[in-house]
Amino acid sequence: MKKLSLHELGRISIDQFKEAEKIPVTLLLDNIRSLHNVGSAFRTADAFRIEKIYLTGITGTPPHREIQKTALGATESVAWEYSEHTAQAIQKLKSEGYTIVIVEQTTDSLPLQTFFAEKEKKYCLVFGNEVHGVSEEAIVLGDLALEIPQLGTKHSLNISVCLGIVVWEVFRKTKLT
Repeated sequence: MKKLSLHELGRISIDQFKEAEKIPVTLLLDNIRSLHNVGSAFRTADAFRIEKIYLTGITGTPPHREIQKTALGATESVAWEYSEHTAQAIQKLKSEGYTIVIVEQTTDSLPLQTFFAEKEKKYCLVFGNEVHGVSEEAIVLGDLALEIPQLGTKHSLNISVCLGIVVWEVFRKTKLT
């Protein structure tokens, strides 16, 4: 076994990424306070060819040095849009045919592993603030809620970890099956 070089990995260019087919998934970051978490979302979105990221409320936007630290250039490849109001962004996505998936512990949350992602549907995954979670305005507009089952003493995961797990699961179920 040997580690692959960057050349051997065969990564596509930013221009090729922009033209490449994307999975029918967008991310909506609802009032994320950490710029490192925003950068991580961009990097994950790039890795799985997410269509677009919506940044809402207090969520920081590129260009910013702290976002770039974790994004490592993914702010150049992944499409994004800012909206001051989370509800407006969600309403726009609903009008475009997206199923709004709230990633939050709610009375009606489904365990992530039981979620059946349909290949022909478009999904918007909504991730909330590090302290307060997904806003109530977003929750009431959601079509369904998912949560990652946890067995430890903590009741949540860091948003960048949570986002990576959820995006991988949706990618796996829509792209690889």
